[in-house]
Amino acid sequence: MLRLALIGVIGGFFSGLFGVGGGIILVPLLVLMLGYGQRLASGTSLAAILPTAIAGTITYASSGSIDWIAGACLGGGAVVGSLLGTWMLHRIRQRLLRWMFIVFLLAVAVRMFFYVPDRDIDLQIDPWIALALVGIGVVVGILSGLLGVGGGVVVVPTLMILFGVSDLIAKGTSLLMMIPTTLVGTVANARRGHVDLRGAAIVGVLAVVAAVGGSLLAVVLPPLLGSILFALLLVYSALQLAWNALRSRGE
Repeated sequence: MLRLALIGVIGGFFSGLFGVGGGIILVPLLVLMLGYGQRLASGTSLAAILPTAIAGTITYASSGSIDWIAGACLGGGAVVGSLLGTWMLHRIRQRLLRWMFIVFLLAVAVRMFFYVPDRDIDLQIDPWIALALVGIGVVVGILSGLLGVGGGVVVVPTLMILFGVSDLIAKGTSLLMMIPTTLVGTVANARRGHVDLRGAAIVGVLAVVAAVGGSLLAVVLPPLLGSILFALLLVYSALQLAWNALRSRGE
């Protein structure tokens, strides 16, 4: 229980700070510290992320740092995309897609190192922007279903760099998007027996508290420092995916 609590605190804090689900951190910790299998770790992590995403969303919303329409567009697209990704899982070769995504993450990380977001800019939604957000959500959902990658590492830099919104709005909107996708994914995993509900509950409760602290810290961080820290997260995510790709090739 102590290890589960520690994992929850670590994952929740980074989830709130960066607006990501935390799976890229939770899954390897569950595997290394508790010996979970990959599928059980992924399912348990996803279940634990749900209360964390809700807590982070509430915290960002309290400071007005969420675009509700954008979050709904992204979330709707991501739900459809996750179903497509799950269906495609055993029908396409993942190796090339995985390495392309790793290169994408590293390229975005380089851009984020030098990107200073303007916290006074909001996203102006029109029909074309809404359609583009739905499309991004579909892509995020497909990547999640195929590679097990959370949407935050794509959505947050995309909203900042392509749409020019505040880093705080990008993170808050990303957490909002995760609520429907994690709910759908958790139900599907539970039906397949790929969730440790007791472990997810312990991780989730501690992660909620830590997520609030991470969200509050994100508000006071200077924008440039926030971008640099997020870039480091992207580099870590790319290295984690590369390690998994190399390990799976050797098995």
